[in-house]
Amino acid sequence: MKRILFVVALAVASACLAAETVPLTSLDLANLHFEGWSKPKVDKAFNGKPLSIAGQKFRNGIGTRALSTLWLELDGRAQKFLASVGVDDGAPNEAASACFIIIGDGKKLWTSGAMKRGEAAKAVDINLKGIRSLLLKVDHVGESNNFNHADWAEPRFIVAGAKPRTVNAPAEKKVILTPKPPRAPRINGPKVYGCRPGHPFIYRIPTTGERPMQFAADGLPSTLRLDAETGIITGNAPARGGHTVTFRARNRYGSATRAFKIVSGDTLALTPPMGWNHWYAHYNRVTDVMMREAADVMVRTGMADVGYSYVNIDDCWMNAPSADLRRPTDPLRVGPFRDAAGNIIPNKHFPNMRALTDYIHAKGLKAGIYTSPGPLTCGGYCGAYQHEEQDARLFAEWGFDFLKYDWCSYSKVAAADKSLDMMKKPYVLMGGILKRLPRDVVFNLCQYGMGDVWEWGAEIGGHCWRTAGDLGAELNRIFAVALKNAEHRAWSKPGAWNDPDYIQIGYVGDARGEGMPKPCPLTPTEQYSFMSLWSLMAAPLFYSGDMSQLDPFTLNVLCNPEVIEVNQDPLGDSAAVVKLTDDTFLMVKRMEDGSRAVGLCNRGELPATITAKWSDLGITGKKIVRDLWRQRDLGKFHGQFTAPVPRHGVVLVRVR
Repeated sequence: MKRILFVVALAVASACLAAETVPLTSLDLANLHFEGWSKPKVDKAFNGKPLSIAGQKFRNGIGTRALSTLWLELDGRAQKFLASVGVDDGAPNEAASACFIIIGDGKKLWTSGAMKRGEAAKAVDINLKGIRSLLLKVDHVGESNNFNHADWAEPRFIVAGAKPRTVNAPAEKKVILTPKPPRAPRINGPKVYGCRPGHPFIYRIPTTGERPMQFAADGLPSTLRLDAETGIITGNAPARGGHTVTFRARNRYGSATRAFKIVSGDTLALTPPMGWNHWYAHYNRVTDVMMREAADVMVRTGMADVGYSYVNIDDCWMNAPSADLRRPTDPLRVGPFRDAAGNIIPNKHFPNMRALTDYIHAKGLKAGIYTSPGPLTCGGYCGAYQHEEQDARLFAEWGFDFLKYDWCSYSKVAAADKSLDMMKKPYVLMGGILKRLPRDVVFNLCQYGMGDVWEWGAEIGGHCWRTAGDLGAELNRIFAVALKNAEHRAWSKPGAWNDPDYIQIGYVGDARGEGMPKPCPLTPTEQYSFMSLWSLMAAPLFYSGDMSQLDPFTLNVLCNPEVIEVNQDPLGDSAAVVKLTDDTFLMVKRMEDGSRAVGLCNRGELPATITAKWSDLGITGKKIVRDLWRQRDLGKFHGQFTAPVPRHGVVLVRVR
């Protein structure tokens, strides 16, 4: 017996001697995914200062922020993970908070719960024996991302085998869920369209199906004409009032009809605008050629056939000053800001703006442009300050149909005045100008939600407004952004839309360095979730990836007409959120026909089973549930519907 105990003790001692301590900071942290423009810091807090939690200083660790994730691969022989965690004292927001979560082999091993700035560090001591996959996550508490600086202090592994290895998040195969459009015609897009009497009118009837196709429009006002082969309607908007039209489309495989109401009055964008914006693909590389190519691709790929209609230039179409040394500037983008008459001068990559919009319009599409109320745009190019009306009239003369008005350097004009009146001032001015133009121009307020813009954007002439900062460097925040944006749903209605930024899937550039397009970092499931969430929120649907690199999977996500129908529903309801757990929730959108579009949403790192109860949807009785991504009915259900939802997934259904 003594010999056995001696052998066991010797084995234990040998194992202890073989174990080694591996600091987390000694590993390759390239796979640490985080939100925001700045990178996490090693052995420093996120603000670059020493790590400090409730006054306790730490020499070693990682300073990051919510939301961030780090996946690691273990060999099953790791023994422990040890650390101290908390919100860093340097977070410049008294309400800064975060939650630390550790998941191993698909099971939650430990969570800190909500932690606030000033709260003492919590000790982590996790048994890892047998674990092969580990996730270290810092999550939001609520949906604020306001300086939630979080510290993994003294993080280390005790291992008896191979060192842990950081890896990418679990890989997924790209599965195309949306069936190909049938060969017979299907008329898509909005059921209602706003315009102003007498203004130029252009509308392409969005219709899938094999071409050639013949179009007709019963009840079309006399001021409008339809090209029967292209389905493009042009002319001048009819007299004030509602005009009910019946669209008809036929080809050798069948025919389709659809009611369409033209509302000629004071309100544009009666459904969320849809289109493409160049920014997150091309940044300061944009050219006239790229814009024309985007219009070609929008038609050729079928995007126009499901309702995408705007082809929008963002920043950097103007001239930049040669003295601007903040970033290398293409010499063809340097030059005088304005001519002798004060008219803004496009840079040499845009030789003829009117010819560009004519090209886009000839395809039945619309053109958008960008500027800032400040002296300079965000990219350092010529802004509209003190030339607002002159620029707006020139944009209309060039033929643009959409204006993105980006706050940028107006902060310098506003100086220390942070009042609501100052925040509203440039948008009140431009909104009034656009209403007086002889052309319909959809007005996008890009000022990042300052002054609760959703409360007053519509009253000053806006049609959509950004509710938060740029999403480009924070794509892992799509669920948090959706939840935050949904808080403003009461102000969403026809002609007035909350804009949480662009759809960034397919090939996009790195927003931190304005790099060349490459595959987006989101998993296939997350890309489906992106489109599902934006559709449920009734958000503007602007794709901002590289149109020249569209692949079948990306088109399948962007172009499902039943998903887009949720976004374009004329009721204009933005989905209400029903919280279920910390990681799961429902988004419930009322539809004009009385049905409900429902997202069963799982923002967590583990698969979940989610139930949508009829009581949460505001309905009763037996209902048909339809899977919108797969375009098939799942059956009749009474009282509730339950579905498995993958990590970071949304199951999007319609209940009728």
